[in-house]
Amino acid sequence: MIAILENNATDDQIEKLTDWFEEQGFKCQLSRGEFQTILGIIGDTSRLDTELIGSLDIVKSVTRITDPKRKDNQKSLRSKDGDFHRSGIKTVGIIGLGLIGGSFAKAFKENTSARVLGYNRTTATTHFAIMDGALDGELSLDDKQDGNSLSDCDLVIISLYNQAIIDFVKDNAKNFKKGSLVIDAGGLKRRICRECFPVASENDFIFVGGHPMAGKKFSGYKYSTSKLFKDSSMIVVPDESYDMFLIERIKDALAPCNFGRITVTSADKHDQMIAFTSEMAHIVSNAYIKSPTAREHLGFSAGSYKDMTRVAWLNEDMWTEIFMENKDNLIYELDTIIKYLGEYKTALETDDPAFLHDILRDGKLAKEEVDGI
Repeated sequence: MIAILENNATDDQIEKLTDWFEEQGFKCQLSRGEFQTILGIIGDTSRLDTELIGSLDIVKSVTRITDPKRKDNQKSLRSKDGDFHRSGIKTVGIIGLGLIGGSFAKAFKENTSARVLGYNRTTATTHFAIMDGALDGELSLDDKQDGNSLSDCDLVIISLYNQAIIDFVKDNAKNFKKGSLVIDAGGLKRRICRECFPVASENDFIFVGGHPMAGKKFSGYKYSTSKLFKDSSMIVVPDESYDMFLIERIKDALAPCNFGRITVTSADKHDQMIAFTSEMAHIVSNAYIKSPTAREHLGFSAGSYKDMTRVAWLNEDMWTEIFMENKDNLIYELDTIIKYLGEYKTALETDDPAFLHDILRDGKLAKEEVDGI
């Protein structure tokens, strides 16, 4: 396997990456050139997750030299999703039992033998989740030493609104178990990570920004399911994005959720991309449905209408907080789409079919280039 590293990769970052490969039993050869740095990984690399390695900030590209279609490779590739048993996690704490938090609880309860504890602002929801079999008990936020406290949890997943995540981490910093893994499930990462990384460092637990790319039209515990995350992407933002030992630990911890891939990125990159892939979709859908014509769509609409309007029905409290926090990236995307929408309007107003044809073709080619046909 060959990994081409970014030119700005530091010696410390490269050393930590090669240490991780060597810990897995591989030999590494580093070649520094004037324009690029190449890291050769020697060994049976079929068990390595190239997508995960390629998502590291310091890695430009990854090329596997061995044939991934070989039969002896197939068995090892199936282990790339992580090994929860290897994680050593005995107790999982879920903070917030809505759609996402409830689904995390059910995934861990259904797929592991770990104790799953939960906390929700509305205690009735917590008690219902216990009766539903998703939880083994209610999570206590103080240090009661009764086996049901934050200090007993090896893994804590916080599924709250962005500001509430920050407040929870700060308010309970001294009660997290030393060395435990704390992952949030908020929609943005810059402010959460900026404020929570130092708190974790000061109190000897590990905080990781997280964002599961999964959801449903309706929110709330009653819509949660153990299979919500199956084959979806889980974005993670560790404090050091090149720490492969930590990334492996995260993969092992999240293995019961059956994510299709783990994407490692920086907080800045996450918020930039989410403005395009998620926030813009909600804004465009929310604006599109406001047309007076929408009230007469019955009998005239099919798949295109359903696709365009699916996320118009949203939680305005949550999305207002997200949009305002990420307004710089969102304004850029809005300026971009308004510019292109203006071109279509101009072509129609000026009765210019040639221009309209060209910009339609530009969009078609862009789709082919980005996603294929």
